[in-house]
Amino acid sequence: MKEQEITRMNVQAEEPFKRIGIEEARRLIESGVPVIDVRELGEYQRGHLSGAKLVPLNTFLRDARKHLPASGPVLFVCAVGQRSAVAAEMAAAVGATGVYNIEGGINAWIAKGYPIEH
Repeated sequence: MKEQEITRMNVQAEEPFKRIGIEEARRLIESGVPVIDVRELGEYQRGHLSGAKLVPLNTFLRDARKHLPASGPVLFVCAVGQRSAVAAEMAAAVGATGVYNIEGGINAWIAKGYPIEH
């Protein structure tokens, strides 16, 4: 293995949340797992996942516990999966368990042809 691949594997193993693809995200959403969208209002208004709660990343980072469900898993989404990964990291840091980040974000969701709300 290349050194870069080993480093990437180690980083992923240390993350306190799980990165998931669109198909797994869809299954979790259909099973009732709450979704927190950490994009800004204008992005959210252009289209978001059904039932997603808007909590812009800066707002979430100021008081993460306030925005998390009382218990159970939670799924984070943004445009491409970067801001939501930061939010997922913070959620885990304040004690949340069952934390998921949608890799590729809503852009990947839309590319799959899945529905969004406006």
